[in-house]
Amino acid sequence: MAKLNVNIDHVATIRQARGGAEPDPVAAAFIAELAGADGIVVHLREDRRHIQDRDLRLLRETVKTKLNMEMAATDEMVRIAKEVMPDMVTLVPEKREELTTEGGLDVKGNFKNVSRAVKELKGSGLFVSLFIDPAPEQIRASKEAGAHMVELHTGLFSEAPSEEEMEYELDKIEGAVNSAIKSGLRVAAGHGLDYTNTAHIAQMEDIEELNIGHSIVSRSVLVGIEKAVSDMLILCS
Repeated sequence: MAKLNVNIDHVATIRQARGGAEPDPVAAAFIAELAGADGIVVHLREDRRHIQDRDLRLLRETVKTKLNMEMAATDEMVRIAKEVMPDMVTLVPEKREELTTEGGLDVKGNFKNVSRAVKELKGSGLFVSLFIDPAPEQIRASKEAGAHMVELHTGLFSEAPSEEEMEYELDKIEGAVNSAIKSGLRVAAGHGLDYTNTAHIAQMEDIEELNIGHSIVSRSVLVGIEKAVSDMLILCS
């Protein structure tokens, strides 16, 4: 059974649309935990388009399970992570113009910068994961960079237009899981997972955690956060 970490970024997206105080992602995290979530995920972006510094700091004080801070490998974010000390950090790629994260971090192509950030974060006692595409060269680079864990990008699987292409992407993910485990890396997965496809990924026994946000927040608009999280937990079991 994979653990479910709920990404609450898009609760903050709704709040920021009006520039007010509601809905509060900190309250959403509290309800998600009550519903059984194993962790809370937030991405503090450079442009602060959804999660704000205030949210991250309050979540550090209130989250009872595990707080995973997604962040770019920049000096500013490394500094904030070292100040807040979440339970883990996940380094992700970040572009200002993207609507959401479009792919995995190119650890191999940006090895010097990524490995420097990993070393500094680990030096402060932080657990570090890297969000990567399910590709052998990225797994090798992640291991060399010193990461504790990799989170495999499931976007191409989630967006596959046919069953044949879905199976192809599943095979790539399964191969990446096996490679990561053999390398001594722990494995998580996420991006684009929803109520129709999550079970395919959750059944891979070496994937410890699933990080899911948009589909849960979307369903919560209609049925509430507690039920949206509970329904997803069933699929993760």
